[in-house]
Amino acid sequence: MKLVFAGTPEVALPALDALIASGRHEVAAVVTRPDAPAGRGRRLVASPVAQRAEEAGIEVLRPATPRDEAFLARLREIAPDCCPVVAYGALLPRVALDVPAHGWVNLHFSLLPAWRGAAPVQHAVMAGDEITGASTFLIEEGLDSGPVYGTVTEPVRPTDTAGDLLTRLSLAGAGLLAATMDGIEDGALQPVPQPADGVSLAPKITVEDARVDWAAPALRVDRVVRGCNPAPGAWTSFRGERLKLTQVAAVPDRTDLAPGEIAAGKNNVYVGTGSHAVELVWVRPQGKKPMRAADWARGVRIAAGETLGA
Repeated sequence: MKLVFAGTPEVALPALDALIASGRHEVAAVVTRPDAPAGRGRRLVASPVAQRAEEAGIEVLRPATPRDEAFLARLREIAPDCCPVVAYGALLPRVALDVPAHGWVNLHFSLLPAWRGAAPVQHAVMAGDEITGASTFLIEEGLDSGPVYGTVTEPVRPTDTAGDLLTRLSLAGAGLLAATMDGIEDGALQPVPQPADGVSLAPKITVEDARVDWAAPALRVDRVVRGCNPAPGAWTSFRGERLKLTQVAAVPDRTDLAPGEIAAGKNNVYVGTGSHAVELVWVRPQGKKPMRAADWARGVRIAAGETLGA
């Protein structure tokens, strides 16, 4: 089939690479978000998908919105058979959805209908899911509600961050998306409507969502820290400044600390929660690079009875 691939961030690259390498389909163009400011100089930088496409000599379309008339005209000229999508980052209007004969097929990083929305992997980790996966589905105008072509499953490991899990899902999902394109071309795949039961939503994680509640059980604190790593980053406050938490570890045998109370030793920093303590392993003070929590504690000279999150 002739394909137009839509995607923007680095997580979309394994799928794009798989389709380019398949030898069976032609990636005629990619659609991606416009170049965006990055770095200290805030100069415009092309998206990872745009950069990879340019390296491969593939046409890049960067509409400010997929409703743009010039973009729609070019899409009609290319006349793709199907448009595979991975984390494109914009809602597709009906006028665009109707262009390819086989529609737009999205690779979504959950087992639909669970975790429909922008942040399925983060929500799966924060909710304590033991199994998640990826799904390919035909895009409709509803939020991730279209019929499903196929799925792959992936266990959520006890120490997984959202970044760890997303990396594995992007690789497994790349093979699923390529196989879905093959099945559509062969006529061997028909999408199956999603069940009405089991729907859950995964909206974008806000900064407030990433704030650690020390009155919550240690298990919840750990899940929030892992689920918000690498972005937006779990955080708390200390002496009026924000302190990001990159890694914590449960300490079940320490229950003497009140929620948020800090106990700093020579090599360890413990904080009380609503159940038992957690050890701060890696932190990132405001305006500084990540560091070992013990090094941070020595630098700030924590006094007895000081707390986080006050």
